[in-house]
Amino acid sequence: QVQLVESGGGLVQPGGSLRLSCAGSKMTFSVYTMGWHRQAPGKQRELVASITIGGATNYADSVKGRFTISRNNDKNTAYLQMNSLKPEDTAVYYCNAINPYDLAYWGQGTQVTVSA
Repeated sequence: QVQLVESGGGLVQPGGSLRLSCAGSKMTFSVYTMGWHRQAPGKQRELVASITIGGATNYADSVKGRFTISRNNDKNTAYLQMNSLKPEDTAVYYCNAINPYDLAYWGQGTQVTVSA
Protein backbone atom coordinates (compact mmCIF):
# COMPACT_ATOMS: atom_id res chain seq x y z
CA GLN A 1 0.00 0.00 0.00
CA VAL A 2 1.26 3.44 -0.97
CA GLN A 3 2.47 5.48 1.98
CA LEU A 4 2.92 9.25 2.05
CA VAL A 5 4.46 11.02 5.02
CA GLU A 6 4.43 14.80 5.29
CA SER A 7 6.84 16.84 7.37
CA GLY A 8 7.98 20.42 7.78
CA GLY A 9 4.88 22.06 9.19
CA GLY A 10 4.90 24.33 12.21
CA LEU A 11 4.32 27.82 13.53
CA VAL A 12 5.67 30.76 11.55
CA GLN A 13 5.18 34.50 11.66
CA PRO A 14 3.45 36.34 8.81
CA GLY A 15 5.92 36.94 6.00
CA GLY A 16 7.94 33.89 6.95
CA SER A 17 8.73 30.71 5.04
CA LEU A 18 8.34 26.98 5.45
CA ARG A 19 9.19 24.01 3.28
CA LEU A 20 6.97 20.97 3.41
CA SER A 21 8.18 17.55 2.35
CA CYS A 22 6.21 14.50 1.29
CA ALA A 23 8.10 11.22 1.30
CA GLY A 24 6.54 8.39 -0.66
CA SER A 25 7.14 4.68 -0.19
CA LYS A 26 5.79 1.40 -1.56
CA MET A 27 5.20 3.12 -4.88
CA THR A 28 6.90 3.90 -8.17
CA PHE A 29 7.10 7.58 -7.31
CA SER A 30 8.04 8.83 -10.76
CA VAL A 31 4.72 7.80 -12.35
CA TYR A 32 2.55 9.67 -9.87
CA THR A 33 1.20 13.17 -10.17
CA MET A 34 1.90 14.79 -6.83
CA GLY A 35 -0.14 17.47 -5.15
CA TRP A 36 -0.54 19.51 -2.01
CA HIS A 37 -3.96 20.31 -0.63
CA ARG A 38 -4.98 22.17 2.50
CA GLN A 39 -7.96 22.34 4.79
CA ALA A 40 -8.62 25.19 7.19
CA PRO A 41 -11.08 24.85 10.09
CA GLY A 42 -14.64 25.02 8.84
CA LYS A 43 -13.60 25.02 5.19
CA GLN A 44 -13.42 22.46 2.42
CA ARG A 45 -10.15 20.89 1.40
CA GLU A 46 -8.66 22.76 -1.54
CA LEU A 47 -5.90 22.12 -4.05
CA VAL A 48 -2.85 24.28 -3.42
CA ALA A 49 -0.43 23.02 -6.06
CA SER A 50 0.29 20.00 -8.21
CA ILE A 51 3.14 18.69 -10.35
CA THR A 52 2.88 16.11 -13.11
CA ILE A 53 5.33 13.36 -13.97
CA GLY A 54 6.70 15.68 -16.64
CA GLY A 55 7.19 18.55 -14.20
CA ALA A 56 4.26 20.72 -15.26
CA THR A 57 2.93 22.68 -12.31
CA ASN A 58 -0.41 24.16 -11.34
CA TYR A 59 -1.21 26.55 -8.49
CA ALA A 60 -4.24 27.95 -6.77
CA ASP A 61 -4.59 31.66 -7.49
CA SER A 62 -4.21 32.45 -3.78
CA VAL A 63 -0.65 31.06 -3.67
CA LYS A 64 0.73 31.94 -7.11
CA GLY A 65 4.03 33.74 -6.83
CA ARG A 66 4.48 32.69 -3.19
CA PHE A 67 4.50 28.88 -3.22
CA THR A 68 6.60 26.53 -5.33
CA ILE A 69 6.00 22.81 -5.77
CA SER A 70 8.82 20.51 -6.83
CA ARG A 71 9.76 16.86 -6.84
CA ASN A 72 12.86 14.72 -6.60
CA ASN A 73 12.14 11.30 -8.06
CA ASP A 74 15.50 9.94 -6.89
CA LYS A 75 14.47 10.68 -3.30
CA ASN A 76 10.78 9.76 -3.76
CA THR A 77 9.93 13.15 -2.30
CA ALA A 78 7.75 16.10 -3.23
CA TYR A 79 8.19 19.54 -1.74
CA LEU A 80 6.17 22.69 -1.20
CA GLN A 81 8.23 25.81 -0.62
CA MET A 82 6.00 28.44 0.98
CA ASN A 83 7.18 32.04 1.13
CA SER A 84 5.51 35.28 2.24
CA LEU A 85 3.13 33.31 4.39
CA LYS A 86 -0.12 34.90 5.47
CA PRO A 87 -2.47 34.09 8.36
CA GLU A 88 -4.99 32.82 5.81
CA ASP A 89 -2.50 30.12 4.81
CA THR A 90 -3.09 28.50 8.19
CA ALA A 91 -4.41 24.98 7.58
CA VAL A 92 -3.59 21.31 7.67
CA TYR A 93 -1.60 20.55 4.53
CA TYR A 94 -2.02 17.15 2.89
CA CYS A 95 0.17 15.46 0.32
CA ASN A 96 -1.63 13.62 -2.46
CA ALA A 97 -0.42 11.16 -5.09
CA ILE A 98 -2.41 10.09 -8.16
CA ASN A 99 -1.34 7.13 -10.26
CA PRO A 100 -1.90 6.68 -14.01
CA TYR A 101 -5.20 4.91 -13.25
CA ASP A 102 -6.47 7.95 -11.31
CA LEU A 103 -6.21 6.20 -7.96
CA ALA A 104 -5.46 8.76 -5.27
CA TYR A 105 -3.55 8.35 -2.05
CA TRP A 106 -3.24 10.77 0.86
CA GLY A 107 -0.82 11.50 3.64
CA GLN A 108 -1.85 12.14 7.22
CA GLY A 109 -1.37 15.90 7.02
CA THR A 110 0.88 18.45 8.67
CA GLN A 111 -0.28 21.57 10.49
CA VAL A 112 0.86 24.98 9.28
CA THR A 113 0.03 27.94 11.51
CA VAL A 114 0.83 31.50 10.47
CA SER A 115 0.50 33.85 13.41
CA ALA A 116 2.30 36.67 15.13
